[in-house]
Amino acid sequence: MFHKEGTKTILLGIIFTAAVLLISDNCIDIIWLQKGLQIFAFLILIIILQFFRNPKRNAIIDENQILAPVDGKVVVIEEVYEGEYFKDKRLQVSIFMSPINVHVTRYAMSGIVKFSKYHPGKFLVAWHPKASEENERTTVVVENNTFGAVLYRQIAGALARRIVNYAQEGMQVVQGTDAGFIKFGSRVDLFLPLGTPINVVLNQKAIGGKTIIAIKK
Repeated sequence: MFHKEGTKTILLGIIFTAAVLLISDNCIDIIWLQKGLQIFAFLILIIILQFFRNPKRNAIIDENQILAPVDGKVVVIEEVYEGEYFKDKRLQVSIFMSPINVHVTRYAMSGIVKFSKYHPGKFLVAWHPKASEENERTTVVVENNTFGAVLYRQIAGALARRIVNYAQEGMQVVQGTDAGFIKFGSRVDLFLPLGTPINVVLNQKAIGGKTIIAIKK
């Protein structure tokens, strides 16, 4: 299964591959060059297909848990000052996505969208300390009765050139469902209330819609 945001890109990839095959078969007599171009075209198509894959995941909805919003590696767990929405200290958990990860963003918890805003910006590498404040990004706040308000931020990286965000203020969203996509990017930050019991450790592999980031018992 592939994500709907990849439809145009996948179609272009198929057309490109078909064109390379047709041209190389009819216009190139040097066998090694012909086969090399065909292999290259197939590799490009495979990369596109794996990037836009969207594996079906049935999240177990639990208001006492916050699930990973994306696939990747946990790279930050620390207390920070969040200056855009809360303007106070929060517990930040960040997940970095490599180009081979699934890039679907999923709602970490069910609740009401209280805030949603897009910010144009730079394309620093995702692990840069200023990426959260200076890169292209979206900020979304979801609120429920268990955790209160939780902010997540989609952040573009050096390769990312488009962030897709489906959250709109006033929406009722469901944990584990599709919240957006980061094309060829890169990182998602969660900002949780101080004292939230964290269920992951640094460098742990996270699976979007499956891995429990935090849990209230």
